[in-house]
Amino acid sequence: MFNFLKQLLKPRAVHAKWLILLLLVTFFLLGFMGYLKPIEIFLSAERFSFQISSINISLYLIIKGSIAIIFMFWTVGILSEFIENRIKKLPKIRAGNKALITKIFQIFIYSLSFLILLDLLGINLTALTVFSGGIGIGLGFGLQKIASNFISGIILLFEKSIEDDDLIELDDGTFGSIKHTSARYTLIETFDGKEIMIPNEEFVTNRVINWTYSNTKGRIQVPIGVSYQSDIEKARQLIIEAAEEHSRCSKEPKPECYLREFGDSSVNFLLLFWVDDIIKGRYLPQSEVLFSIWKKFHDNNIDIPFPQRDLHIKNLDTLTGTTNGK
Repeated sequence: MFNFLKQLLKPRAVHAKWLILLLLVTFFLLGFMGYLKPIEIFLSAERFSFQISSINISLYLIIKGSIAIIFMFWTVGILSEFIENRIKKLPKIRAGNKALITKIFQIFIYSLSFLILLDLLGINLTALTVFSGGIGIGLGFGLQKIASNFISGIILLFEKSIEDDDLIELDDGTFGSIKHTSARYTLIETFDGKEIMIPNEEFVTNRVINWTYSNTKGRIQVPIGVSYQSDIEKARQLIIEAAEEHSRCSKEPKPECYLREFGDSSVNFLLLFWVDDIIKGRYLPQSEVLFSIWKKFHDNNIDIPFPQRDLHIKNLDTLTGTTNGK
């Protein structure tokens, strides 16, 4: 029974859709021209009617309402499908935006159709004011988060602060690329293959790092320490060469190497270089540059020290004498 109603309200075949729509239009035209008046009088008789509050519900109203509902679903369905296909063909709008525009249009057209349906059935909208007000309050509390996420999705749609394939990082450490934006959530795929559905509200109320907001370039930092006995000028030159020789290193801005501090065990440098497409990853170029630095240091006798501590013992002779006395 459920499947039958589903097929009736939303059949799959295109010819079936237009056939049902034609039959429904014919029915309403016959009613408008008065040919169905005898049937209306017969089915509206008192024996086929019952009262709910101030609304009189007859068998004719039930049949008319059922046909009107089917007509509404079919008209809206065909119209929505037509508009959705037109929106999908727009070349300058991303997929997430197209989905949101389609959803907004569907909500609008269904709401408008519902109001038209109530008017066709002769139901007084003022009688539903108190009832709808109570439902509105209940839905306001129960669907508060859903409404917030939906509105946040619309804000993201117009601001275009995040888009498909953007590389983003959230406050909680979630790091990945945007794969899909829907009316309620945004799908993020992390580098370890996880797919995380983040509510749209998170992107509006919290701080979000978008690594590819205006361009796909990204900076990579590599801290390096060398021995105090090494030629630090030569070390700096080799570090910059290792970055410049890498295939993904950007030509502009050029790599820079700064002497940051004289540490306890080493002279510490900081290498900064840019890659043209951060979406391809940061760890691989960082790793390959470090391998290159290691090889260049080895070929040029520059040491990378490990932490060392000198231990000085005061009054060693006294301690030695005391030990021997025992």
